[in-house]
Amino acid sequence: MIDMANHQQRDAVEITTFKLARGLTVEAFIAANADIDEWLGRQPGFQSRRIAEAADGSIVDMLIWDSVVNGTDAAERIMNEMGHSPVHAAINQQSVVWSIAQVWQRTERAS
Repeated sequence: MIDMANHQQRDAVEITTFKLARGLTVEAFIAANADIDEWLGRQPGFQSRRIAEAADGSIVDMLIWDSVVNGTDAAERIMNEMGHSPVHAAINQQSVVWSIAQVWQRTERAS
């Protein structure tokens, strides 16, 4: 049985993969994210974001949250609050795969 109080205190990893709209580069996609990055920085529990391009051209967008609850809440609100962002036109919406998962273990580089 999962201890829900402890469950909510664990970091969460949000991963979204997708293809870009036809003809767009990853650099153009990143530029289109300026307002989204500002919005993310104001969200409770947001820790960091990484955008990568896989060998097949798919984009991997990874966010770290302080909890699944905060990450899910932001994901549920982003389209209403940021529906005007140019980033949405940069994404092939039919290719989007989204997930969020609780972190159970993490290893960090020793200082």
